[in-house]
Amino acid sequence: MSTEHVLDRRHRSTARTLLGESANKVPEVTVYFWIIKVLTTGMGETASDFLAHRLGPVPAVGLGGLAFAASLVLQFAVRRYVAWVYWTAIVMVSVFGTMAADILHVGLGVPYTLSTPLFMVALAAVFALWYASERTLSIHSIRTRRREAFYWAAVLATFALGTAAGDLTATIGLGYLGSVVLFAVAICVPALAHRAGTLGAVTAFWTAYVITRPLGASTADWMALPTARGGLDWGLGPVTLSWTVAILGFVAYLGVSRRDAGSA
Repeated sequence: MSTEHVLDRRHRSTARTLLGESANKVPEVTVYFWIIKVLTTGMGETASDFLAHRLGPVPAVGLGGLAFAASLVLQFAVRRYVAWVYWTAIVMVSVFGTMAADILHVGLGVPYTLSTPLFMVALAAVFALWYASERTLSIHSIRTRRREAFYWAAVLATFALGTAAGDLTATIGLGYLGSVVLFAVAICVPALAHRAGTLGAVTAFWTAYVITRPLGASTADWMALPTARGGLDWGLGPVTLSWTVAILGFVAYLGVSRRDAGSA
C-alpha cells in the first residue's frame, strides 16, 4: 500500500468525522443476519403478548416504549456497528412494533384489512423520503445520522407492516401454520429473483426484510398459542424465553467473531 493511498484513506476518514459520519452502523447481510432477524420477529411477537397479559396493555406499551427509546438512544450513541447494541435495538423495535400494530387493532378497532395497507403506505413514504434525501436505500452506507434515522424509521415500519400482514393471513382462513408456509415460500421469491438478475439487491433486501416479520411472528404464534387457536400450546413465556436464548447465543458469537462486521 503506497504512502499516497494511506494518506488518502486518512483524509477520507477525517472528512467523515468532520461531516458527522461514522463507520457503517448496521451489520453485513449474512446467513446469521437472517437467522437472528427471524428469531427477533418471533420473540417480539410473543414477548409483546406475554407482557400485555401479565402487566396489562397500557403498562406494557409504556414499558415497551421506554425500552424502545433507550435502545435507539444507545444505538445512535455508538460510532460503529456493535452486535449486542444493534440487535438489542432490533428486539425492542420488534416488541414495540408489535404493540403499535396491536393498539390499532385491539385498542382502536382498526381491522387488519385496513391497518396492513396503512402500514404499507407508511413504509412507502419512509422509502420515498429516504431516497429523495439520500438518492439510495442501500444499507451499506448507513454512516450519517440522517441515513441512520431513515433506516430505523424503515425498520419500525416494516415490523408494524409485517405484524399486521401476518395477523391478517392468520385470521382470514390460513391459520398460523398456513401463514408460516405462505411466508416461507414468499421469502424465497426475492432471493430467487435477485439471483436470476431480475430484481436489484436493494429491492430484494427490503422485500425479504418485510417478509421476515410475518414469517417469524407466525411461527412463534403457532408454537405458543393454544390448540383451539391452531397452535401447539407451548405457551407465550416458554417460546419467548427459548427464542431469546437462541438470539443471545447467535449475537454473542457474532460479537466475538465479528463475522458480520464490515470494514469502516
